[in-house]
Amino acid sequence: MKEVNTKILVLGSSGLVGSSLKDSEYLNSNYIMHYSSRSDTDLSNIDEFVNLFNTVKPNIVINCAGKVGGIVANTQNKFDFLFENLKITMNFFEILKNCSNLRIINFGSSAIYPKDANNPLKEDYLMSGELEPTNSAYSLSKIVSIELGRNLKQNNIDVINLIPTNLYGPYDNFDHTTSHVVPGLISKIHKAKMDEEEEYLVWGSGKPLRELLYAGDLVRAIEVVLKDKVRDFDVINIGSGSEISIKNLANLVKEVVGFKGKLKFDDSKPDGVTRKILDSSKIKSLNWEPTTTLQEGLETTYEWFLNNEN
Repeated sequence: MKEVNTKILVLGSSGLVGSSLKDSEYLNSNYIMHYSSRSDTDLSNIDEFVNLFNTVKPNIVINCAGKVGGIVANTQNKFDFLFENLKITMNFFEILKNCSNLRIINFGSSAIYPKDANNPLKEDYLMSGELEPTNSAYSLSKIVSIELGRNLKQNNIDVINLIPTNLYGPYDNFDHTTSHVVPGLISKIHKAKMDEEEEYLVWGSGKPLRELLYAGDLVRAIEVVLKDKVRDFDVINIGSGSEISIKNLANLVKEVVGFKGKLKFDDSKPDGVTRKILDSSKIKSLNWEPTTTLQEGLETTYEWFLNNEN
């Protein structure tokens, strides 16, 4: 039975996280859900944004909106990533400062932490050092959003910032230019397989370590945060707790896809940070643990890709 008059507005519902939320039986059974995407509202337009809020009148907002991309997109389009995300952020908080009795779940990124911070990355490392240059513009826009939320204490507005590690899963962006590491490897290695290529060249040395989280496990973390009505934390890391090198990840994707050629690594291309794993002790203290293995997650993601390939 749905909670009386409890409306959740999901912003950015066509992306990986927003689309994954639509599969949540808990959310769709217990709340009045409203999913918004660019197809109905341009969040960079303050008038359209205000109209959306006035129409839905949400009690809870899950903010997944923003311009996102992998290392190639972030490196080549720094101005766009900073400008477009800041515009959405400023509009969002312009509306929030005039609201009351709202709960906000805002999404950041593990890229917000300093490039030289010690691993595992703790929430209090935020703004303690220089950002990784390849994604500094995107990271800065997310830091601004967190800081605005921290300072919005008026009118009983509760802002919780969730910081997921590198996400992947069905509904991801598999574009060869703008995708993150997992969907990028899946789509490119699949193409190499279909073209019967003898080898595929992977960007970077393959040495960096990455922590990966299946999007469905993040959805369960969101459910936990909503159920527990967390008030003690304003920033919460959400990671799997395990790492894999880009080289081993590429070979695992090769196995899942069934590519018979060789993988080679182009170490003339940037690697990004060498290692990045989150300290997820806060979310685990709320009795959350990821349940999807990397092998299972990659197989499910590749199956979805095959069924939805354009």
